[in-house]
Amino acid sequence: MGIRGQGSRRDLRRAAGPACMAYAFWAVMLGTTLATPLYPIYQRQLGFGSLVTTVVFAVYAAGVIFALLFGRSSDALGRRRMMLGGVAVSMIAAVVYLVAGDVPVLLAARVLSGLSAGVVTATGTVTLVELVRPERRGAAALLAAAVNMFGLGSGPLLAGLLAEYAPHPLRLPFAVDLVVLAFALVAVLVAPETIREPRVTWPRAQRPGVPAEVRPVFVPAAVAAFAAFAVFGLVTAVVPGILATVLHRPDRALTGAVVFAMFGASTAGQVLFAKVPERIALPTGCGVLVAGLAAIAGALLAESLPLLVTGTVVVGLGQSLGFRAGLAAVTAGTPAAQRAQTVSSFFLTAYAGISLPVILVGAAAQAFGLRDAAVAFTAAVAVLALAALVALLRLERRGTSGGAAESGRDRSPHHAGR
Repeated sequence: MGIRGQGSRRDLRRAAGPACMAYAFWAVMLGTTLATPLYPIYQRQLGFGSLVTTVVFAVYAAGVIFALLFGRSSDALGRRRMMLGGVAVSMIAAVVYLVAGDVPVLLAARVLSGLSAGVVTATGTVTLVELVRPERRGAAALLAAAVNMFGLGSGPLLAGLLAEYAPHPLRLPFAVDLVVLAFALVAVLVAPETIREPRVTWPRAQRPGVPAEVRPVFVPAAVAAFAAFAVFGLVTAVVPGILATVLHRPDRALTGAVVFAMFGASTAGQVLFAKVPERIALPTGCGVLVAGLAAIAGALLAESLPLLVTGTVVVGLGQSLGFRAGLAAVTAGTPAAQRAQTVSSFFLTAYAGISLPVILVGAAAQAFGLRDAAVAFTAAVAVLALAALVALLRLERRGTSGGAAESGRDRSPHHAGR
């Protein structure tokens, strides 16, 4: 009876595992973007401008990148330990936000948020895949990508609504976040461990690297990912200021909704375009990204809110196409022994896109104004996306012509005679 009861509990935990881990993944990613609609309030209360705002936003990427360097630690420590650590760091970040009274403390909160995101992005994705049967692993990977983007979009929407319609706009969102994360801790404890013999060991950093044979595919795919994440960084860090100063719409709930529209479109795109072949999805994603950037630039010049929302939605769709296909192409083309290292390099390149470029926008805004700096930024990122598109088309043409030549050789008389 006792053995049967233990087996039933194990089966129940196994069945609930994917939902529990998905919730924890979502909760941590929600916390990483919670501050987005609150930046104008921080600017006013702490007395800083656009440059400091972009620096505060961008140090998040430093935390993510540092955590990704240790992305394989869960192979030894166990998935649950790493997920518990990620949730705990996210809770510490929320507490630091609650007591933030100056810029250094705000910076510390952002770095901690980045660390939690880096830990959970790597570990949560792998755990969701391992918790399902082999034939459902493709769907689990898709779920992980969708949960990631939906969590990133949920943070600004929740904080924007609370900051606009409830008291204590710099406190209440993070108090609610702590409650959400407390349930995430319970969810991780309920889920089963997927590593057979986890052990306590000192985490070791993994050096980024890309095998020479994968670089022709890796470089354009990584450039496209860099461009997509740079736009995500722009929208998340600068749109609150653009809405308030350029479009004269300081509504915090609106800010959260606009940012949510971008991440929501990316989430929907992950599902809608899941079956689009990589060779089509990657260049198409670059083209859609350029169209979205053009709409955002047009919105800034015309001071049009509908066009800005349209641009953010199109950018989200382009990102969902390009990033998924780029990651899949890089993963498929890399030898198994070097796959983790190459995928980490791909993520590191993508997350670099939300740091330095956004800081440059903040610096340019000091000299030329936020609108002109943002327009210049969209043009520069569009050039990057176009360069990736051209490289991908050339790669596809070379592969097609190579395949045709090989096919021709197979049909030659000399070949037939053999």
